[in-house]
Amino acid sequence: MEINPAPSREKIDAVARMQRYIAEHIKEPITQHQLSQAAGYSEYYAAKVFKELTGKTPFAYIRRLRLSQAAIALRDEKPRVIDVAFDYVFDSHEGFTRAFSREFGTAPKEYASSPKPLKLFLPSNLRDFSLLMPKESEKKEEEEMEKTPYAIFVQIVERPARKVILKRGKTASDYFAFCEEVGCNIWGILSSIPGALFEPVGMWMPDNLRPEGTSYYTQGVEVAPGWQGEIPGGFEVLELPPCKMLMFQGPPYDDEKFMQAIDALWEQTRHYNPEIYGYRWADDLAPKIQLAPMGYRGYIEGRPVVELNR
Repeated sequence: MEINPAPSREKIDAVARMQRYIAEHIKEPITQHQLSQAAGYSEYYAAKVFKELTGKTPFAYIRRLRLSQAAIALRDEKPRVIDVAFDYVFDSHEGFTRAFSREFGTAPKEYASSPKPLKLFLPSNLRDFSLLMPKESEKKEEEEMEKTPYAIFVQIVERPARKVILKRGKTASDYFAFCEEVGCNIWGILSSIPGALFEPVGMWMPDNLRPEGTSYYTQGVEVAPGWQGEIPGGFEVLELPPCKMLMFQGPPYDDEKFMQAIDALWEQTRHYNPEIYGYRWADDLAPKIQLAPMGYRGYIEGRPVVELNR
């Protein structure tokens, strides 16, 4: 059997640059020439490499991303359908309605009046895989980042009684294993659920909340205790009591260095003692969580605690 070689670092970086350009200009017309300029390749080769690494042509990718962002706008902002159509570069109300209906199986007007979970297209950036293939110069930089102390903001936050809608795997212990086992579209579905209290999170489940044969790492989104919305197929709902969470937040970082930022925070909080704040770990109350890595705010994790006198 022929084994396809892993893509080169140069291809991965080129596609990551095109993805970044698309994300920054999603509400503007985008041409293949502009994408080729971002990639640093010819128009033909840029399109070929993009499809090779993402499985979609650039314009199929752009169309699905626009429709997913339009769905979020319809759910949260309740604008007129025609305004959303023009915001996301569709030529007409009719064309947008047809495309939206084909993508999600419901018309945009119907969805806006009664939102339900959708399979939103929120693609992983190829930077994720680029960071798994560091250059030699970056290996040294990563090692230095992990060893060098840097400011971590720590605070205690209140988490109310809530439900969490989650998708479990079978054996995954981290994000990449979860994506391989369950798929990378779970975040898109979680992001579409109306009435969420907070943004979706990755979760490491404590033993008392993890049935036998299910994964340590999961993904979910928290909703109010009385939430009565539609649960996506294959997902489940878990009730969580009110608790306090100790949140760690690292400093801002370049998006391309998100793996180093995560590793650096892990290294510096590995033996953290919450007793200096008058708390102890309470892992049986709730999962440990991670927020989506975003460079502008720093990497953020949270772990449940209770006061020492309890």
